[in-house]
Amino acid sequence: QVQVVESGGGSVQPGGSLRLSCAASLSISSFYAMRWYRQAPGKQREFVAVITGGDSTKYADSVKGRFTISRDNAKNTVYLQMNSLKPEDTAVYYCNALVRTTGYWGQGTQVTVSS
Repeated sequence: QVQVVESGGGSVQPGGSLRLSCAASLSISSFYAMRWYRQAPGKQREFVAVITGGDSTKYADSVKGRFTISRDNAKNTVYLQMNSLKPEDTAVYYCNALVRTTGYWGQGTQVTVSS
């Protein structure tokens, strides 16, 4: 069983930055991929970014150029650096650890972008 815990959410003004962290209970170097998703009120959960075991990354078009996903294997932690935040980025952000074919979700962390 893998546990993942997100942190780093909060409230920020438009144009601001936040860095989310996702800490895993096991070594992430063996995971197939680590992914970030988000869910805004009244909307379905949507993909944000992924980083694979080979450090390949992919982003949703809506965040490309503003968000950066990275990993620190020594800390078993994945990060999501979010810059130039917009009100439409407001959501609960979830981390997902993909181990073989099983995905493990965290409890989420709230990000609110508002003036």
